[in-house]
Amino acid sequence: MRASIVAGWRTPFCKAGTALKDLTAIDLGKLAVRELIARSEIDPHEVDQLIFGTVVHNPHAPNIAREVGLATLPKSVPAFTVSRQCASANQAITSAVDLIERGYARVVIAGGAESLSHIPITVSDPLAQSLTRAAKAKSVAGRVGAFRGLRPRDLLPTQPQIAEPTTGESMGEAAERMAKENRISRQAQDEWALRSHRLAAQGTSDGRLLTEIAAVYVPPDYQVSDRDNGIRTDTSLEALAQLKPVFDRKFGSVTAGSASPITDGASALLLMSDEAAGALGYQPLGHVVSYAYTALDPGAQLLQGPAYAAPIALDRAGATMEDIDLMEMHEAFAAQVLSNLQAMESAEFAERELGRTKPVGHPPLESINVMGGSIAIGHPFAATGGRITMTLLNEMRRRNAGLGLITVCAAGGMGFAMVVEAA
Repeated sequence: MRASIVAGWRTPFCKAGTALKDLTAIDLGKLAVRELIARSEIDPHEVDQLIFGTVVHNPHAPNIAREVGLATLPKSVPAFTVSRQCASANQAITSAVDLIERGYARVVIAGGAESLSHIPITVSDPLAQSLTRAAKAKSVAGRVGAFRGLRPRDLLPTQPQIAEPTTGESMGEAAERMAKENRISRQAQDEWALRSHRLAAQGTSDGRLLTEIAAVYVPPDYQVSDRDNGIRTDTSLEALAQLKPVFDRKFGSVTAGSASPITDGASALLLMSDEAAGALGYQPLGHVVSYAYTALDPGAQLLQGPAYAAPIALDRAGATMEDIDLMEMHEAFAAQVLSNLQAMESAEFAERELGRTKPVGHPPLESINVMGGSIAIGHPFAATGGRITMTLLNEMRRRNAGLGLITVCAAGGMGFAMVVEAA
């Protein structure tokens, strides 16, 4: 039994603190799923499971999938949340594939949502312990005494850090280190960033990217947001060259211009078995042929996971890179993209890291991220995998392509790759 991807829609991807700042990840997830149901015309009672990803969890509603499902599907539809950092939507999709191919579900909705405008702010451990003691105290004196010994710094709020717990290194710092170790030049990074913006701008102006976006009417004034707002049509190599390095201000090469911006957004895809698609009258966009997840030491090449995952996914599909017509690679940083492409075409990397006699290779650059990538479009952590999947399948249909490859790097040194086949 094969799993088909039938349809997919998403919200616009908007920089945190801008157009979607008043909507939570749950709000955005509801919008994406409602639009998917409406546009695909699927009967909600046909849906067997909802799987949704998120990275920055709401402590008051940790199972975002259930909250989204309660607002969009019959209350009898089970829902669960997955979290694999930047590959969270990919995890949701592959979990849906597994359920369908084992015969445990016929129709599944999978996706992810992130509102990085709403990062939970917590308190210090000493203050949290004092608040707990105060709540249990039986008298006013006891409640007051619970706070004795607190220092002024204990009262400061604590904000989550986008850093590796094992190393303390942020993803940007890791990208900077990868640029140095792999000799990825500042100019090459700026050129890739410019390419991302130009191709995304072209994909927006000709309507290809807009076909996968559902307009959002943002309360209270119901301003319309109907496109990604991070795409820079006015940037240039000269403008990018003027930006200062962010993570190593003296010797670095990674800038805000060559990094994906902090973003809000959601994506949702409809998957079903081939039998269900035929019975319900749907023409699939494509099929998931294979996928692979890998992991490496976060203290090494943190964002190099795709170079390890891609050959495994290709092997499982019985394919080689020469068979791939189009490829979508998540752009966390230009340095990360270029490091992975470099590794894929390196005989030394193939022998040393993969135990292979020849490089895995990659498609021609004109077949990679043909409508730009996360540097321009944005990166709401748990929603990006859904965007990449629907963008690739839609473009494969336009070009009558056969096989496509998706890759994503993720925090923790993880990598993801998936081979899809056009229907």
